[in-house]
Amino acid sequence: MSTLTYPEIGATRLGPLPDGYHHLHHRVAVGRGRADFETAGAAVTGWRMHRTSGARVRASTARAEPGTSVRVSIGLGPLRFTAPCEVVWTAYEKERIGFAYGTRHRHPERGEECFVVELADDGTVWFTVLAFSRPARWYSRVAGPLVPVLQRWYARRLGTALGRIVSEG
Repeated sequence: MSTLTYPEIGATRLGPLPDGYHHLHHRVAVGRGRADFETAGAAVTGWRMHRTSGARVRASTARAEPGTSVRVSIGLGPLRFTAPCEVVWTAYEKERIGFAYGTRHRHPERGEECFVVELADDGTVWFTVLAFSRPARWYSRVAGPLVPVLQRWYARRLGTALGRIVSEG
């Protein structure tokens, strides 16, 4: 029995993103070449990118694997939002590394978010955040149009953090 709170499990991997949700797509170059790709992939799947961005992460495994339980919390001091998730797919491929997690009970949203690093033919290392979500809690419904703005801000923050990790080598 699934502990996930939405039926479209895996849609961020195979697409298309389902109707009835807010969609997020953020893509940014974070490096160049195989070494940068490997560094970025390890930072994404080993939770370093999230932690460097300022999020607190508690995960049941050291790196993303299907079934990994993840609790991500963001905020300041006692004002923190905790998001319980579960890794639903991973990619450890020659030119694509990443994972997606889906929302579990008590997450403020319902949906899925993936974090993928790709090595393009021209050597550019791209980081992509792809997500679909809709409110699941009273406070995320009240926040209304502010939620997508915060999600885009957080995706950009992750990209910035990953770029910094890669540049530090």
